[in-house]
Amino acid sequence: MRGGRAYDAHHGSNAGVSPARLVEREAEEPMCYDDIARPPLPPILGGAVSIEGHGLELTAPDGNRFAAYSALAAHGQGGPGMVVMPDVRGLHPFYRELAERFAEAGIHATSMDYFGRTAGTDMDGRTDEFDYMPHVRQTEPDSIAADVAATAAFLRSPEGGGADRLFSVGFCFGGRASFNQSARGHGLAGVIGFYGRPGTPDDEDPGAPVKLASSYTAPVLGLFGGADQAIPPGAVAGFREALDAAGVSNEIVIYEGAPHSFFDRTYAEHADACDDAWRRILLFVNQDD
Repeated sequence: MRGGRAYDAHHGSNAGVSPARLVEREAEEPMCYDDIARPPLPPILGGAVSIEGHGLELTAPDGNRFAAYSALAAHGQGGPGMVVMPDVRGLHPFYRELAERFAEAGIHATSMDYFGRTAGTDMDGRTDEFDYMPHVRQTEPDSIAADVAATAAFLRSPEGGGADRLFSVGFCFGGRASFNQSARGHGLAGVIGFYGRPGTPDDEDPGAPVKLASSYTAPVLGLFGGADQAIPPGAVAGFREALDAAGVSNEIVIYEGAPHSFFDRTYAEHADACDDAWRRILLFVNQDD
């Protein structure tokens, strides 16, 4: 297991992307992915197996019913499983497809929605105009953790793939939440976060990962864009230092020149960063095989 490693990946720039697209992306913050975004393809050896997932509803320990999307790896029962934690849009098509990409890479995956308590489970009503922010503001760390617990239980069940070791991965809002699941007693083998805001030591937010790091029990893989204006390098460094001080095994990766939400195959100029992120995720998940 790697411990306390920082890596600055010199991949990508804004060259080759249209100014209009950059402006559009910046204006849409804090939403990570727009409707044309697509998950990058994993580096699969040999013949790729195309996998199609399916939607379902799960029930949290507090009785909340929420939408989810499951994709099972072709190898059958057992092996690793992944709880996929979306950005602020909840169970957006990006994350349904991402579950399938994980399954194609041999990892049972279930993407979860955050808004069962406030928006219900009817995903057909989630049009592109869905006003997600009022629902985001009503989420609570405890309710998110309850829904993660239900998703983890499903992944451990035969219907979810019978996963024998579990991980979480999240993006932006979900990246921060994924980091914090390390302290939630889910029995996770590791947590992964893309551009999850870690906070700073003097941050007044008690839920900032940098403040909760001392209670983490699962190893951390953090993936950040070096050109992410929402997360300064000092905040990333502070998070790594807090994890090191707490004795939490971690690998923190910064992709120089990559923006927030770089993990998107429509960002061709960041393909190297996407490929490297996939490789690190697969190593992180499969290191005990």
